[in-house]
Amino acid sequence: MAALGNLTGRRWFLALALGVTLLKCLLIPTYHSTDFEVHRNWLAITHSLPISQWYYEETSEWTLDYPPFFAWFEYVLSHVAKYFDQEMLNTHNLNYSSSRTLLFQRFSVIFTDALFVYAVHECCKWTDGKKASKELTEKPKFILSVLLLWNFGLLIVDHIHFQYNGFLFGLMLLSIARLFQKRHLEGAFLFAVLLHFKHIYLYVAPAYGVYLLRSYCFTANKPEPAASSLFTTFPFQEGPLPCVLGSKFLGFVQCFGQSAVYHCLLSVGKAGDASIFLILTTTGHYSLFPLLFTAPELLIKILLMLLFTIYSISSLKTLFRKEKPLFNWMETSYLLGLGPLEVCCEFIFPFTSWKLKYPFIPLLLTSVYCAVGITYAWFKLYISVLTDPFVLKTKKQ
Repeated sequence: MAALGNLTGRRWFLALALGVTLLKCLLIPTYHSTDFEVHRNWLAITHSLPISQWYYEETSEWTLDYPPFFAWFEYVLSHVAKYFDQEMLNTHNLNYSSSRTLLFQRFSVIFTDALFVYAVHECCKWTDGKKASKELTEKPKFILSVLLLWNFGLLIVDHIHFQYNGFLFGLMLLSIARLFQKRHLEGAFLFAVLLHFKHIYLYVAPAYGVYLLRSYCFTANKPEPAASSLFTTFPFQEGPLPCVLGSKFLGFVQCFGQSAVYHCLLSVGKAGDASIFLILTTTGHYSLFPLLFTAPELLIKILLMLLFTIYSISSLKTLFRKEKPLFNWMETSYLLGLGPLEVCCEFIFPFTSWKLKYPFIPLLLTSVYCAVGITYAWFKLYISVLTDPFVLKTKKQ
């Protein structure tokens, strides 16, 4: 990071983006989940079948169940995939895998992340404010860029586990960037497009609706709220509530990343928001560990999370060094407790007699421990919103 301090203009952002892209390329040979086969099958469906059959094809158990825009996204990718390995586009080649298929699908995620990189750049234009520092590495713009581009959750979920969250987050962040720029209609349009890619983002729609009503539709004689208030209009979007509704107890794992990534935008604004972000992201990132259960990835996930967590805490502590500590003793103890939990789950439990009889215990312990932390961050966010001076002043008016 010290070397980046000597870079000027846009070169430091380009260096961050190229650096994380190189890391993504190094992760190509790692384990991938069944989502890899899911997306391969969707490539085959959209390429080899007429549109009328896309949502009815059931040769594979992994039927196409995303909204139409994502189906067309797979269709476009399939026309590039055919130049790598035509066999991956056969709907009857269930669980098909080849070195060329692996390279194509991995690189498709890396390539489409370009939208995420651009969106991060657009969002970071509006973050320096009063906290600007002479040192590049202490500027909110730089810190936020690292927290987003090098986000541990996105790295392991997209580039090891295998998904296209970076591309989707890119649409979301670009929409938010347009709201920061007061280009409200463009921001609303991008969010509507996002909903047609993945319906899970529907839970953010109430916050968008209220924010647009306040900042665009009914603005006569009223101060326009900052775009950052989008995240605090409905704090439920930051907590585990919409995710616990899933069929698995660890269901919030699939949704926490959204709240953690969104909260990055607030983390460089106030010390209180930075504290919430650090608790949420550290706990949430650890909750992703069960997704990577193979031995070769054990060291990778531990090292990547340690590096990201150490940077997050140290950079935000430096940014808010003139204010109160980011954690109290209880929060510090809780976060430090993740270490013994990992040792117990990964290094002790596998050698006990309980492994065969109660194999679910590590997952249960991880789920419960992380649920406590994420729920705590959720309530802390509510308290922050309800006691925010801007909110109280608005209510009085």
